[in-house]
Parts: sequence; structure tokens; C-alpha cells
Amino acid sequence: MNSGDSILIDSIIFNHTLCDGWTNSTEGAIYQLGNTILFLGYMGGSGAYGALYIFSFWAPAFLCLALWGWLTVCGLDVFLWNLLLMLQCLAQVCHQIFRLMQDGLTNEELSALYTAVYLPLDVPVQVFKEIMAASENKVLSLAAEETYAVEGKTPIDQLSFLLSGRIRVSLEGQFLHYIFPHQFLDSPEWESLRPTEEGNFQVTLTAETDCRYISWRRRRLYLLLSKDCYIARLFSVMLGSDIADKLYSLNDKLFAKSGVRLDIRLPSLYHVLAPSPQGSEGGSASSPPRGSQGDATAIPIDPAPSNQGLEARNVHPDQGKSPVPKPPNRLWPSDTEMPSGEDSTSLVLEDFADMTGSLMDYGSERDYLK
Repeated sequence: MNSGDSILIDSIIFNHTLCDGWTNSTEGAIYQLGNTILFLGYMGGSGAYGALYIFSFWAPAFLCLALWGWLTVCGLDVFLWNLLLMLQCLAQVCHQIFRLMQDGLTNEELSALYTAVYLPLDVPVQVFKEIMAASENKVLSLAAEETYAVEGKTPIDQLSFLLSGRIRVSLEGQFLHYIFPHQFLDSPEWESLRPTEEGNFQVTLTAETDCRYISWRRRRLYLLLSKDCYIARLFSVMLGSDIADKLYSLNDKLFAKSGVRLDIRLPSLYHVLAPSPQGSEGGSASSPPRGSQGDATAIPIDPAPSNQGLEARNVHPDQGKSPVPKPPNRLWPSDTEMPSGEDSTSLVLEDFADMTGSLMDYGSERDYLK
């Protein structure tokens, strides 16, 4: 450091003009307002939203200081510096807004979809945007009673996801189930075809209320799934869960011919199967209908006649009374007996005996579970 620099530093630090005294006058309201806003701006946090908060406060603060320098101080340098700082803050505000628009979701319906469905699965926003880009970020509408697909006519060329409303599914005019928000409209049809196959809907889908949905064209979605394994696994999980929900909703509609409801989720629990009680006339006798007045004292044929003869020989003749017969054993409660005289055994045998892989192909439920 040369002597000239040392003299300059000494003159700045030690040889400046000292204040003769503090004045009681204060600056104007514009100066006070600018510094107040500047103080509030320093209270912002970190991250994109914190930066947007800070620069949004700094811009009006430097504007107030620029006006103070122009109107009160009458200093060109004070005005220009504060004006440049204000313009820099405005540029930062525009930059932060642009970043948030790139990272966030501007569509309210898509934002709600991400929050309700994809966020619980920890799907990144960028991946969700890529999925929505395959649907061209379009939200489509269906008016009440408008048909989405007609059985046997509408081709399977897209996959749709319901955002709001309710869809009625029917087959040949027979109601099957509803499709509710955040469910696929045509997941079974999508899974039933390979990428190179074509087919038509086997059910009719009709909007019961005003509906909003998104839709992916079949070819474009297949290209996305083949390119990104993560998205392919994501759709596989979502489609599988959706199809399972639709099958469960059909369970309440599944009845045997005589009114017994069957549970398609637990096919191994057909333990209501039991041999019909044997009649005393050498054939099988079906149970009497519910509410019928049968002979309450009738004695069924004992399946072990040898034991019955042994008990008869042990009766003493001097008792003078015939042995009291045992009450007949009820094999099953009466709620399994049908009004037509059919029991649940014949129903399940009639409806499921010809199905491959059913319980009828196994000797017992334990063999079925194996």
C-alpha cells in the first residue's frame, strides 16, 4: 500500500467533518414509509415464496426512497440508486412468479387431483405434469344423461379419469354400479386389450350428473408408459386398485337364482355346502319351506343302524314304555332354506358346479385353500 492510499483512508476515517449537533427535525413521510416497508421486507423467509415476499416489499420501499431523493433531498444520485434498486426488485418478482408457474399447477381441477390422488402416492409434481401433458392438460365435460360409451358400439381408444360427478354403468339396460370421482371410467376395458388389439365397450356408461373428466388417447398413453417405467408402474397400481374396487361394488349385486347373495371376494367360504338330510323313504328329502308345518315328531333314519339295534336290545321289557326318541338334528339354520324348498347346497351346486376352479373341483375347503 503506497502513501497516497494511506492518506485517502486517513482522510475518510479521521479527517471527515464532525457533526456540530443533532437536529430535531425529521425527514418527511415518504422517507419514513419507505424505510418501514423495507423493514417489513426483511422479515421474509427462505425459498421461492420467501424471496417473492421480500422483493415484493422491497420494490415499493425503494420507490418511496427514490421519491424522497427527488422531492426532498433533491439529489440526483439518491434518486438514481433507489430507482435502480426498485427496478431490480421488480425483475426479481417477475422471475419468482415465472418459477412458481413452472413448478406449480395453474389449473385448479388438476391441482385438486394432484393433492387428492397423486400426492399421497409421493408422485413428484414434474411427473404429474408429464402425465397431464399426455392428456393435453384438457378437462372434458359430460352433461347429465349424456352417454360416454355404448355397449358394442364405442371403440376402446382412450382411458379416462373422473374428476367430478357420477357415471352409471349398465349392461343391456340392467344397472351394474356407479363410477365416482377419482375413479377410472374404463379401466376394465383398458386392461382387457393388448396395445395392438382393438375392441368395443361391453357396457354402457351414462353421466347421471354433470361430470368433468380427463382423458388420454390410447396410443399416446402407451408411448408414455413404454418410455417411463415409473409412470408405467404407477398406472399399473392405480388401474389394478380401480378394477378391484369395481369388482367389490358388484358383490352386492351378485345373487344366486333363488336369492342367496354370494361373496366373490371369499370364494373359499362356501362352507354352507352340506349334504341334504336323508328321507325315511329311501331317498333324499329336502327341507320343508320356511313357515311350513311339518311333522315335528317324525324320527329321521339313523345313519348308523347297527348302533340303533344295539340300543334296542338294551331296553328292559319290564319298563312298559317305548324309548323316548331323540329329537332330529338340524344340520343348518332355517335362514339357508329357500321358500321354494331349495337349500343353499343345491343353489351353489347348480350355479357353480360347472365352473372350472371352483370349490366343487376339490374334496374340501382345506384342499381348495392349498
